[in-house]
Amino acid sequence: MASEQTFVIVGASLAGAKAAEMLRTEGFEGRVVLIGEETERPYERPLLSKDYLRGDKPAAKLYVHDEDFYADNDIELMTGTRVESLDPGAHVVILAGGRRMGYSRLLLATGAAPRRLPLPGADLPGVAYLRVMGDSDALRDAITAASRVVVIGAGWIGSEVAASARHLGAQVAIVAPEAVPLERVLGLEIGGIYRDLHTEHGVDLHLSTQIEAIVGNGGAAAGVRTTGGSVIEGDLIVVGVGVSPRDELAREAGLSVENGIVVDEFLATSAADVFAAGDVAATWNPRYNMRIRMEHWANAQNQGQSAARNMLGQDAAYTKLPYFYSDQYDLSMEYNGYAVDWDRVVVRGDGPGRQFLAFWLKDGHVLACMNANTWDQGDAIKALVRSAATVDPDRLADLSVPLADLA
Repeated sequence: MASEQTFVIVGASLAGAKAAEMLRTEGFEGRVVLIGEETERPYERPLLSKDYLRGDKPAAKLYVHDEDFYADNDIELMTGTRVESLDPGAHVVILAGGRRMGYSRLLLATGAAPRRLPLPGADLPGVAYLRVMGDSDALRDAITAASRVVVIGAGWIGSEVAASARHLGAQVAIVAPEAVPLERVLGLEIGGIYRDLHTEHGVDLHLSTQIEAIVGNGGAAAGVRTTGGSVIEGDLIVVGVGVSPRDELAREAGLSVENGIVVDEFLATSAADVFAAGDVAATWNPRYNMRIRMEHWANAQNQGQSAARNMLGQDAAYTKLPYFYSDQYDLSMEYNGYAVDWDRVVVRGDGPGRQFLAFWLKDGHVLACMNANTWDQGDAIKALVRSAATVDPDRLADLSVPLADLA
């Protein structure tokens, strides 16, 4: 019976590709169809703002699988194909042009899309966004040709693009409403380390600053005008103000949607035989007793694999800790856990020297940890965050106390 089933994956993304791989690894013999809008086969996005943007790594390093993988594993990869709608009751997806494809089980791995600026001048030539490989190619050329780059947004994409642009030799300004880069995720103290880092590398920071328009000259972008009336000049404007989950297919099909497609710990949606994974999935996390939607590489890879197992009926709860990483200049970091509300940050090590661990605590419990240029504590960090133990902040900061003693 299983060999007669058709499993359809909408989104030829990292999550979608890893799900397809896992289906075959787990012995599924039925039909596997992987559908993607882009003409490229599935690839990983983190390097688009870092090594690939700088030209340090070629496109070949981005792809999830070798070119022959999909044919060799009898996976029908349909690139350049758009899914227009879903009919969960009939177990059908409708492709552009009206073609209908039935499914036994369906995975939605449709990812996210950059938020667009609803400002005057936002559609001028010279305004760029970064999401797909082609965006990164065009942005590299634009950065090298620009006299000055203005990055709107000081989150991960904005900060990484700014660092890569400086690496390419461009003059760079960052404009953002936050007091420090990455304030929403890291808070003022650790965000201040990134502020100093960008300043030292020559980035012109305009923080605690709101923008009211992108201004033009001769029909192309020439800078941004702040709400205070000043103009920050630049002939390339890179917008990095976050992304929105691409949940429109699910929403229009009547699935439960709330900041992404709502799924349980098994990545199952509110519709029978429909699952979701990756950037688009708002997943129930038993460690934090809340629904979390993550927009990071590890989440996409791991959820794709877990979703595949659950499509096969294995009831594999998704319990991995949220994880992401970032490289900017000479500061590399990893972050394990999830913290949106904390009452204390504890730094262990040399913060000013940028070789440290930082812990986000709430009521004495470690919610998350970031290791910066420190690579020998990974297992102990994860164990401590998973344990939800109450810790003594002074002992946590003390390098002589092993982290394993605190978990």
